Amino acid sequence: MADAAAEKSADKTPRTARGRKTQRALLDAAEAEFGERGFHESSIVSITKRAGVALGTFYTYFDSKDALFRALVRDMSGRVKDAVAPAIAGIEDPVGREGAALEAFLGFARDHKEIYRIIDEAEFVAPDSWREHYERTAARILERLQEAAAEGAISGPIDEVHAWALMGMNVFLGLKFGVMDEDRPVGEVARIANALIAKGLAR
Repeated sequence: MADAAAEKSADKTPRTARGRKTQRALLDAAEAEFGERGFHESSIVSITKRAGVALGTFYTYFDSKDALFRALVRDMSGRVKDAVAPAIAGIEDPVGREGAALEAFLGFARDHKEIYRIIDEAEFVAPDSWREHYERTAARILERLQEAAAEGAISGPIDEVHAWALMGMNVFLGLKFGVMDEDRPVGEVARIANALIAKGLAR
């Protein structure tokens, strides 16, 4: 069943630049609409109006509002990855790398505050997509930490608990300093959090 749905969804992948632009407009409109009104209060009509796309065109790219929501969760997860990747490229110090990753994420959260409402709602609207988002994010952190441990740059052994702990810290720092409060520079927040990673709390 899941494979059939994925295959059907793949058939709607845009093959032209114009198609990709239209799909992007729908995803951006969905981000704003779901972020403001939530999944249940949003409608395909309101999303297409916001995107400046004809209602019939919607079904060229998505089968339903549910399919659009799932695609949006995957899209936002991918955009977080894309925001972090260039920020950590070339940083050899693993602790510094995690600090740069956090700073990039905080910046993304400030620019896309809707991500918190959308991901939180996904737990109930699209639980498989919600779980996939967090598992993939943790897997990327785990891979970075394991590589650093293999190089002797940090102490091991590295467990997935370490990755989930770092991700949990990042998520709530993003909520506080990305969504609730924009007064503190993201670099300062990342520096303080990074010192916690580097030194711990032991005397």
